[in-house]
Amino acid sequence: MSNNEAGNAVQGALREGALQGKTIVVTGGGTGLGRAMATYFLQLGAHVVIASRKLDVLEKAAKEMAEATGGQVQAIACDVRDNAQVEQLLAAALERFGRVDALLNNAAGNFISPTERLSANAFSTIIDIVLKGTANCTLTFGKHWIAQQQPATILSIVTTYAFTGSAYVVPSAAAKGGVLALTRSLAVEWGKYGIRNNAIAPGPFPTKGAWERLLPGDLAKQFDFKNRVPLKRVGDHQELANLAAFLLSDFAGYINGEVITIDGGEWLQGAGQFSGLEAIPNELWDKLEHMTRQAKS
Repeated sequence: MSNNEAGNAVQGALREGALQGKTIVVTGGGTGLGRAMATYFLQLGAHVVIASRKLDVLEKAAKEMAEATGGQVQAIACDVRDNAQVEQLLAAALERFGRVDALLNNAAGNFISPTERLSANAFSTIIDIVLKGTANCTLTFGKHWIAQQQPATILSIVTTYAFTGSAYVVPSAAAKGGVLALTRSLAVEWGKYGIRNNAIAPGPFPTKGAWERLLPGDLAKQFDFKNRVPLKRVGDHQELANLAAFLLSDFAGYINGEVITIDGGEWLQGAGQFSGLEAIPNELWDKLEHMTRQAKS
């Protein structure tokens, strides 16, 4: 149980044992949102494999997660950009647990920068991690499931700017947009195999390490995401974990090809042509109303 910024306790949403017997592979599962989701999967009875490039971080996380939940966690070092390592990830998971039922594509990279300042290498690094890495994992696991005639679920973490675009994070927007297209395309193509493909588009869910890298120093305080969200708060990790667990569970068996936004209404507030007028204080609205009435008369 955790708390959102409104002070309300956020509880796990699914019944006990909702993921019992499932093995779920989570890329980027040793830290931040990936760890939060993986931990909840364990609480619901799943076996979990967490993967990232830093084995020491993974092993520490796996030990702590197992102690906290009593579940079985396997830590496997994997750079999703290298397809050979992704194949080794699948093989290791199968060796340990016998089967894999779901893949959560969560590994990502990002930085904020004016696009004209980016080198070709900087641009391709994000594309390689986010888009090619997700494709490597999706295809490797998908081919295995198709060969085994095994129904399964793929869930990818995108962003709201995957479908709107966003300035200053153009490589990430392009890559996440590609992941969303991959998700929707394979939902149709692989549906006949019983393989569901869905995505989650989170809004602001702060994680200490990731947000400090994106917005170093005092920038995080100056660029307060709460002001961009109609609910006037950021997301709680448990809220995202609840949604991810549901989409990977059998309860969501008829959901396929969807991207579900969980952002407190942030992207809608930013999308309206005059949404920025929210910044106008009440006293100025009074003045504007008076001026409008004068103009009409």
